[in-house]
Amino acid sequence: MIQGKTVLAIIPARGGSKGVPRKNLRFVAGKPLIAWTIEESGKSQYIDRTILSSEDEEIIASARQWNCEVPFVRPAELAEDHVPGEEPVLHAIETIYEKCDYVVLLQPTSPLRLVEDIDGCIDKCIKQNAPACVTVTIPDKSPYWMYFLDNQGRLSPVIKQENIPSLRQQLKSVYSLNGAVYVAKTDWFMKNKKFVSDETVAYLMPKNRSIDIDTEWDLKICEILLSEREAINNAKDNV
Repeated sequence: MIQGKTVLAIIPARGGSKGVPRKNLRFVAGKPLIAWTIEESGKSQYIDRTILSSEDEEIIASARQWNCEVPFVRPAELAEDHVPGEEPVLHAIETIYEKCDYVVLLQPTSPLRLVEDIDGCIDKCIKQNAPACVTVTIPDKSPYWMYFLDNQGRLSPVIKQENIPSLRQQLKSVYSLNGAVYVAKTDWFMKNKKFVSDETVAYLMPKNRSIDIDTEWDLKICEILLSEREAINNAKDNV
């Protein structure tokens, strides 16, 4: 709870991932991928309740082993590839009995996020009285240096401009969604059915906590970074 407002966190985890099969159950640095998000949500000083939304029995069982509440089974039609990410959140809010003032979406594919990112995003949403706040990061490559290719391989700039800067320092700053944390006033979200609008504010996260797992390569990078983090934490505990 924050300033008398209740906060619900929803972890969506379907079983049919394609890029990395069964990725929510893959072990990363000694834990199922989903466990990293469950644990960080549990550390939050603002989140009152964390629930899982899944249609997959194995994912549900794993989440419960890591002390995550599973109040319902997500309908299979809401776990298809084409279903927008907001739909499971809408379903979860409509399904549970207990209502909340704020809803937080925590995707398990962002295992590097820390509780400080979760609470920082919630805190910013509250302090700025914004209807929504989402985490962003600075992308590796600027869209000002990106191009489309036609069927003959010719370049066409993604962003039309007369003079393309040759130095990175001359480029306008841009930010990309990193998928780690989405926060919104529940009533506003239910009405707009989205987290990102021209009213949404951003919470900036560093690149080293902004990996969103889509490929086996992403999984390997997270394995390295999380193993290093665990080793550092264990060393501190033993001092």
